[in-house]
Amino acid sequence: MSAIEENVDGPVEVIQVLFALHPSFGAQELCGPLEVLSNALHKLNDPKTKSFNCTIAASSQAVTSSSGLTIKADIDYEDAHADLGDYDVLIVPGGPNIDAVLTAQSEPILLAKAFANLQKTDPSKERTLLSIGTGSLLLAHAGLLQGMAATTHPDCYTKMEIICKEAARRGDLEQTDVMEENYVVNNARFDLGEKYEENPFILNKRPDGRRKSIARKGSNAWRESVKRRESNARRASLRLGGLRVITSGGVTSGLDASLYLVSAMVSLESAQEVARLLQYSWNKGVTVEGIDV
Repeated sequence: MSAIEENVDGPVEVIQVLFALHPSFGAQELCGPLEVLSNALHKLNDPKTKSFNCTIAASSQAVTSSSGLTIKADIDYEDAHADLGDYDVLIVPGGPNIDAVLTAQSEPILLAKAFANLQKTDPSKERTLLSIGTGSLLLAHAGLLQGMAATTHPDCYTKMEIICKEAARRGDLEQTDVMEENYVVNNARFDLGEKYEENPFILNKRPDGRRKSIARKGSNAWRESVKRRESNARRASLRLGGLRVITSGGVTSGLDASLYLVSAMVSLESAQEVARLLQYSWNKGVTVEGIDV
C-alpha cells in the first residue's frame, strides 16, 4: 500500500513546478521530466490526486527546441519572476545551444538566481532546483553550485569544471565537486522513520563504495516539514537556505532525477508506479548532503 494512502489525512497540496526554457532547449530534457511529474499521483490508481502541476516559462509566447519542437509557454519571464514565490520546484533543461545562453547571461540564469535568493531569504518553504543535462552549466555560471557537488552531460565535465572555477573566483572561492554521476542531490530531506534500516533510500554505500541517494518518504512529511520550527532552523543553516539542488547528466538522467523527486516529495511507491507506466528502469544517483527534518 502507498505511504501516501496510509499517512495523508485530507487533501494534499499540489506541488507547483516551473520549467524555465530557453531557445534551442533539449526537447527530451523537457518532455522526460514533464512526463514523469505529470503521471505522479498521491494515491495510486486515483487520477484525481495529481501530485504536480507544471507551468512552462519562456522569453516569448512560443519557444523552439533544438530538434524543431515548438512549445507554447504558459507565462513569460516577467510573470515568472513576479510569481516565483508560488513555485516549489524550478526545473532548468539544457540543450546543445547552451553556450548562447551563457554568453548572453540571459534567462533562465536570472530566474535561477532569484529562486535561490528567495530560498535564502525565506527558508520556511521547501524548494527544489533541478537542472537537466547542460542546464547545470547555467547554475554553475550563476554561482549556485559553489560548495556543492554536481554533475552535467558527460561531454561537458571539463567545461563544467572550468565554469565552476570561474564562478568561485568571482564569488567566495568555494569550489564545486564535479562528479561523473547519473544525478547528484544536495540538501536532501528525508524522514528516518522508526526503523532506520527499513528506509529504502538510507543506504550507506553503493557497490563502488559511495553512498547511495537518500530521500524523505511521503508527501505528508513534505507538507509537515514546512510547518516545524526546527525544520526551518535547520534548513536556514544549509547552503542556499536549504534549497534542494539536483543536477543530472544526459537525457535519461533527467528521467531518473525526476523519479527521485517524486520519491522524495510524494512517495517511493508513486515513483515506482510512474517508472512502471513508462516501462523505464530507474537508475539511482548519489546524495552528498542530507538532513533529517
